[in-house]
Order: sequence, then C-alpha cells, then structure tokens
Amino acid sequence: MAAVEAETAPLTLESLPTDPLLLILSFVDYRDLISCGYVSRRLSQLSTHDPLWRRHCKKYWLISEEEKSRKNQCWKSLFITTYSDVGRYIDHYAAIKKAWDDLKKYLEPRCPRMVLSLKEGAREEDLDAVEAQIGCKLPDDYRCSYRIHNGQKLVVPGLLGSMALSNHYRSEDLLDVDTAAGGFQQRQGLKYCLPLTFCIHTGLSQYIAVEAAEGRNKNEVFYQCPDQMARNPAAIDMFIIGATFTDWFTSYVNNVVSGGFPIIRDQIFRYIHDPECVATTGDITVSVSTSFLPELSSVHPPHYFFTYRIRIEMSRDALPEKACQLDSRYWRITNAKGDVEEVQGPGVVGEFPIISPGRIYEYTSCTTFSTTSGYMEGYYTFHFLYFKDKVFNVAIPRFHMACPTFRVSIARLEMGPDEYEEMEEEAEEEEENDDSADMDESDESDEDENESDEGQGEERQRRVFDVPIRRRRCSRLF
Repeated sequence: MAAVEAETAPLTLESLPTDPLLLILSFVDYRDLISCGYVSRRLSQLSTHDPLWRRHCKKYWLISEEEKSRKNQCWKSLFITTYSDVGRYIDHYAAIKKAWDDLKKYLEPRCPRMVLSLKEGAREEDLDAVEAQIGCKLPDDYRCSYRIHNGQKLVVPGLLGSMALSNHYRSEDLLDVDTAAGGFQQRQGLKYCLPLTFCIHTGLSQYIAVEAAEGRNKNEVFYQCPDQMARNPAAIDMFIIGATFTDWFTSYVNNVVSGGFPIIRDQIFRYIHDPECVATTGDITVSVSTSFLPELSSVHPPHYFFTYRIRIEMSRDALPEKACQLDSRYWRITNAKGDVEEVQGPGVVGEFPIISPGRIYEYTSCTTFSTTSGYMEGYYTFHFLYFKDKVFNVAIPRFHMACPTFRVSIARLEMGPDEYEEMEEEAEEEEENDDSADMDESDESDEDENESDEGQGEERQRRVFDVPIRRRRCSRLF
C-alpha cells in the first residue's frame, strides 16, 4: 500500500533531481536566472550554482579564466561586480570590448606608439558632466566605448587611419570626450552633432548625430560636405559612414585586424582591397586597393575623389632573365554613365620601375569622377632588361570605386525653384571661369615642361590638372 502511495505522490520541484534542473538553468538568461531566486528555496539555491554564471560572464563581459583567477572571485560575484559598474551598457559592452581588445592586440606589435596614445577609460560622472554641458544624451554605445578608452592623445599617426598623396596628408585621431564636447555643434547645418575624430592637418572630422535633426538620423556617423553651390552656410551634405557608433567602430576595427587596411610605416592606411582585383600576366601580378577621400569630394557640384594603390610583383620563382622595366601605362576609365576616357603616358607617377624576381613595386595615385562611381582598367608596357627589343603588356585588373551613401542638405531641399535656378546659373559661370583659369595655368606649365621634355608635354597637359574644388586643390595623376 505504501508503495502505491509513493507512486501516486505529486511531483514537486523539491523532488526533482539536481542535474536536470541545472541543465535547464544553463539555458536561462541572466535576468531569468536572478528571478529564479525569488520563486522557491530550491531554485534560489540552484541559481547560485557558480558554473551557471560562467557563461554569462564570458558572454556579456568577456571575462576570461585568467582574469577570474587574478581577481580571485567566483563567477557570480564577478558578474555582479561588473554589472554594478557598466551594467547599463550590457547590450553593447561585449561587441565594443571585443573590438578594442582585437584592435590593441593587432596593433601592439605593429604600431606600438599608437596603442600607447590611448587614454584610460572615462568615469561615469565624466560622461554625465559632458551630457550636462552639451544638453543632450550621449548614445549608450558611445559611452560604453569611452568607459573602456577615453579616445587618444592628439598625435600622428591617428588611430582612425591615414591617407597620403603627393600634396595631401590626412591622419585622424579619436577625440577624448572633453575635447569632443568642446567641438559640439549647435549651429545650423550641424546641429546636435558631436565630433568623433579630428585631423590636425586638414581640420577634417567625423561626426555623430546625438539627436535627429536637419534630416539626419539619430546616432548616424558621417563626414560633413559643405554644399559649394549654395549660398546658405547651413547647406551641408553628408557622407554616411555608419548607422550607429557600434556599426562605425566595429566595421573599422574589422577592416584593420583582418589586414584589409594595410599598415605602412606605423600608420593605418584606409585602402580597401577587393580580392578579385588581381591580375597575373606571366610572372607579374598586379593588385589594386582603393579609397574614397571625402575631404576632397563634394556632392554639389558632383565631384568624387578617389585614390588607389597599385602593387606590382614578380614571382620569386621567375628566371633572372625575366627582369624587366616598366615603359608606359594605358588606362580606360569609365564613369557610372558609361562615358569612357582613354589615357596613355610614360612610366607611372614619374618613375620607370625595374621589376626582378621577388621584387615588389607599389605606388599611389588618384582620380576623380563626376558620378558617384566608376571603374578603371588597363595595362602596363614593359621591356626585358636582357632583351630590350622585346616588349610585352601586363594587365591591370578592373577595379571599381564608389562613394559612400550620402544625404543632401535639408537646406537645399527647402530652396524655392527661383532661388535654385539662380544658384545653378551662378555656379555654371564660376565653373567656366575656373576652367579658363586652369587652362591658362596648364598652358604655362606645359610651356615650361616642353623646354625640358617636348615629347612628354602633350600627355602631361592632358592628364595633370588642378581638381576644380574651390576649397582646396589636388592634382589628378595617373
């Protein structure tokens, strides 16, 4: 009779074995795990089982076994301690912390000075004070990142990448929160925008919109691009770089640590390499990386500036008699409208490099489009050093260039039709005047060049010219 009563006794939580319950709790989120402690005495005891908190410490705070041993705390205690410090950022912390850890690990052996320039994390009260100063709430993912590292010292090279051309240099530092607050914008055109980066050479900054205003979405990261055709200083177009701070920062870090952005002389160069942009002719391989330069570009008038880095390499297994010298280049340039331009000229960037087995030659040049995208392709002509009468062509792979998504200034969208038409007419007159001035400058330059080298004058006159940007000028070289 007693056996029958035991079989029909109700199944309770207290009578369930421990191991199956712990297995179930191992799939429970930390919020529910805490709530379990208030359900019953049995669940309260089980929810304190330390291995259950190991998963949450690793998932949300990226705490390693080594760190646990160093702090000499149990997993639950570590979780609670960390939560009390940065718990408001629990939805962002793991992604931001991993990005910082990966970036520092990658840069320490390659750019040690850059890592040393990073500042210690800001305190909560410091970030609260900045919010009070600017009168706006900072995005939680932005605050989370600055709790880990409060930007960097204003040094060169900057953490957010560099770009170097013959007459243009850019290197962007990640601003600390106090410096950023000093540059917070309240003026029309950049209202409620906080600078994230700064270049001491160009004055260029990337901004984050801490509030939705003037056609911007909240938390968007962008480069400003003044509308050069509008008479309203509030007319500022935007090249969108990221939808949120996390999107912006983690995508940049991924490009760095994956080797997508090359490190040259302790600097991160923001060239993007498409693995398909590689062509091999015989023993010579040509690969191309490209980059968009927002500081030399504009939406109005449409002028999009790109730079590209070309790598020419001869296989180590090539025979010594395969050594050769580059004589000339040919380019076929196509914009988004299908307009084609062909260019031929001696050498590359004024040089005639010699390529031998195992040797690599790299150079940087630039181009512009009046459309948001375009592509280039072509070939180099070489001659063998040991057989100078033998020439051959080496293919340059087709490589595409496209500017980031941009948003037109709301000030332009609000213009009336008469005002817009008048502005367009003035802009056309100014461009005609600029073209005439550029032609005069080009003619004078060509006369001087013809005295020293008549054979190259015509080609230089055609392809070397001042880019028609009223703010600053930079040569277009092929």
